[in-house]
Amino acid sequence: MTVRRLDGWLSQYGLFEMEQVLDYIKESYNELVNKVTWPSWSSLLSNTRLVLVASMIIALIIFLMDAVSSFILTDTIYELSR
Repeated sequence: MTVRRLDGWLSQYGLFEMEQVLDYIKESYNELVNKVTWPSWSSLLSNTRLVLVASMIIALIIFLMDAVSSFILTDTIYELSR
C-alpha cells in the first residue's frame, strides 16, 4: 500500500480527525492541570457569597420596579381610562 493510498484510507475512515480530537483532549487536560491557576477554597467561597448577595439585591430591585410599574399601570392609568 502506498503512502498516498494509506492517507486516503485513513482520512476516509476519519482516523486523522480522531487523532486530532485526542490531541486536543490531551492538550486541554495538560493545560487544566499544569497551567491554570485555580482560586483557593476561601477565595472561592467568598466570591460565591458575593455573587449570591449581588444576585439577590438585583432580583429585589427588579421585583420592586415591577411592583411599582404594575401599581402605576393598574391602579392609576387603568382607573383613569374607565
